[in-house]
Amino acid sequence: MKKLSLFFAFICFSLFSFAQPKGGVTWFDAGLKVKYGASGLFNKALSDSPDYDYDLGLSGGLGLGARVGFNYDDHGLALEFMINRGSQPMEDMINGTTFDIDWSTYDIYALYRNSSNRGYFEIGPKYSLINKVERLDPGDNTVTMTDDFQNYMSAVVGFGANLIGSEAFFGMLGLRFEYGLTDAMTDVGRTNGSPVGNANVYANNAGASSNLAFAGIVFELNWGIGYYAKAGCGQRGRMMKF
Repeated sequence: MKKLSLFFAFICFSLFSFAQPKGGVTWFDAGLKVKYGASGLFNKALSDSPDYDYDLGLSGGLGLGARVGFNYDDHGLALEFMINRGSQPMEDMINGTTFDIDWSTYDIYALYRNSSNRGYFEIGPKYSLINKVERLDPGDNTVTMTDDFQNYMSAVVGFGANLIGSEAFFGMLGLRFEYGLTDAMTDVGRTNGSPVGNANVYANNAGASSNLAFAGIVFELNWGIGYYAKAGCGQRGRMMKF
């Protein structure tokens, strides 16, 4: 709860900062975005266990969502909402079988963005609401373990460039990296042996956390809503369209 309070405090402070009257141009935009890349779940208890193998690598992660931007010249705050899905393949070394751990989340981003020279750099937090977590075992058997996981915070870093468009409409392509800073698994989940269904893996790592990660490309289409400006010296500012 404390981390969630700090998260919303960050949003409120950022919005207040961008709302202050300054000498530059304050402008607003909104858009749609999609991301695709590699997702993964890291758990030290599983990586140290000889019974399970991470060497199968990362699996595909997909996200769809929308954003709104509050900008002052080249500086901005981007608020985003995305529905994200990820997967982690693993191998059971005892039985010689493979399985997938799949998850979906509702994600809220609050990112500082610097846009200059037809490119951008962004950094900030992400708060993820767990929607569903499942383990897909051999034989098309599905084990739902959503209750073993909890909402978590991540750090987000990204950069990219403008590809097409003008001030009123533009498309951007970039790279984004996300890593969970807080534990996505509950204590009950560790007791249940999630996500592999084997509590023995936590015998020597009772407090091992599960951290979800993503690395991939992001494409967004943005529309300029308008900008705040003064028509002349001493006159009241007003919203104007692009």
